[in-house]
Amino acid sequence: MKQLIECVPNFSEGNDMNIIKQITSEIESVEGVSLLDVDPGKATNRTVVTMVGTPEEICEAAFLAIKKASELIDMRNHKGAHPRFGATDVCPFVPVAGITMEETVEYARKLAKRIGDELNIPIYCYENAALIEERRNLAVCRAGEYEGLKEKLSKPEWKPDFGPAEFNAKSGVTAVGARDFLVAYNVNLNTTSTRRANAIAFDVREKGRVKNSANGKPELDEKGNKVWIPGSLKCVKAIGWFIDEYGVAQISINLTNISITPVHVAYNEVFNKALERGMRVSGSELVGLIPLQAMIDAGKYFLRKQNRSLGIPEKEIIKIAVKSLGLDDLYEFKPEEKIIEYKLAADARKKKLVDMSLTDFTDETASESPAPGGGSVAAYMGAMGVALGTMVANLSSHKRGWDDRWEEFSDWAEKGMKYQSELVRLVDEDTDAFNKIMDAFGLPKKTEDEKIARKQAIQDATKNAIMIPFKVMEVAYKALEVVKAMAEIGNPNSVSDAGVGALALRSCVKGAFLNVKINSGDLEDKTFIQTVSEKAQGIDRKTEELEKEILEIVHNKL
Repeated sequence: MKQLIECVPNFSEGNDMNIIKQITSEIESVEGVSLLDVDPGKATNRTVVTMVGTPEEICEAAFLAIKKASELIDMRNHKGAHPRFGATDVCPFVPVAGITMEETVEYARKLAKRIGDELNIPIYCYENAALIEERRNLAVCRAGEYEGLKEKLSKPEWKPDFGPAEFNAKSGVTAVGARDFLVAYNVNLNTTSTRRANAIAFDVREKGRVKNSANGKPELDEKGNKVWIPGSLKCVKAIGWFIDEYGVAQISINLTNISITPVHVAYNEVFNKALERGMRVSGSELVGLIPLQAMIDAGKYFLRKQNRSLGIPEKEIIKIAVKSLGLDDLYEFKPEEKIIEYKLAADARKKKLVDMSLTDFTDETASESPAPGGGSVAAYMGAMGVALGTMVANLSSHKRGWDDRWEEFSDWAEKGMKYQSELVRLVDEDTDAFNKIMDAFGLPKKTEDEKIARKQAIQDATKNAIMIPFKVMEVAYKALEVVKAMAEIGNPNSVSDAGVGALALRSCVKGAFLNVKINSGDLEDKTFIQTVSEKAQGIDRKTEELEKEILEIVHNKL
């Protein structure tokens, strides 16, 4: 798997777009790095940048951006609502794919050393990259902010991990870290009071608030330390502030582990605490990007609350999440720009067949190009077939008088969406398989070694071209269970739709079987061919039997 690291540097400039553009242009100049998001905040005077790339390249892009920020941003003139102590305030690395946290830490420390050595900026390493345990917490490193740096750096215990132990008046200090995925999330309140927003922040954040004694002074334990009352949410950091740009107070939340406290849980808890204090949540805001699964989890949570089917298209689930969390309260929420997977897909150069309109897909199929061919069309027929079964399930979950059965049909709809998504993916997989065969035939064959390598590549590509349509057969056959169930127990007014779904899935299986057969003729591994052919014949036979059963049910109900 390709190693990928996410880097989320925060720059102390949120108003001058010319400066921000110069910084991000440095990132865009590095091949192998994708600039996913640039999120400037006027009130905070801070820009959060999100990029993803391979380790060495992400280190280079981060260094160039930090260098440019040190040239353009003067901390002596900086003011903003967010805590900060440097032109590049923080630069965390986050492991995304194919890389461990330990490896990510090494890259973060490598970058930290380079910044200190080459740019003469003092560096503190925090969270998993911390070299000193007391510096793991970013808030501890940043205590006193920029204004307290000169005194702080003079203390031996605050000697930087890298770079000079001298006050850099222009650039301040940068914290370089390695952490798990963090979601920066703000909840909007119908108040302008920072004090009241902070009260809610203390209610919910894990750290909580200091416990006061009867005389109003902080209560101390036997060691003389302040006693803290923990907040209600784990893995949550939060403060309250007023955003002049929007004229509202917010709870600014860092969700440091969304598997423990997801976005929707944080939203609901703030919502309830606000009501207890006589306030109301008007919406929320995502700063930077969020994983797709977090949005799906939120959408499904709110669908369950409404007793609605969860087996609906992904974009509809996202829409429910956006509306329920009020993510479009301050400005339009664009999933293609705020969800990591969507952003990466949008940046990909390759155009997928399934992203085409129906007209374009049909025209491309009819063109002189040999792909997409029968395999891709068969997979698409299957996707349409199970989509009809899913539609019947969703219609049944909303049928008047069947309210107590919504969850039963929701389960069927979710199952149908799973098969549909798999078949949609296989539409492009089949065309890719054909293209790989063509690529293999195009390999050089001048020397004996080249001939051997070319022959092996052709055989490997052919085996793949057999297995893709075989997988289509397997998925389409399994999808018939959804169609059959809907013919039997679904809304009787839609039984004909279940019948059409069965016909489409039957055609999908038979079409994919033809592709298994035609590709098998060029493979030398006869044992493999025999094994796959026997399994394919079994699926074909069982599909015919199941289709007959479904159509009999349908005709009896018409």
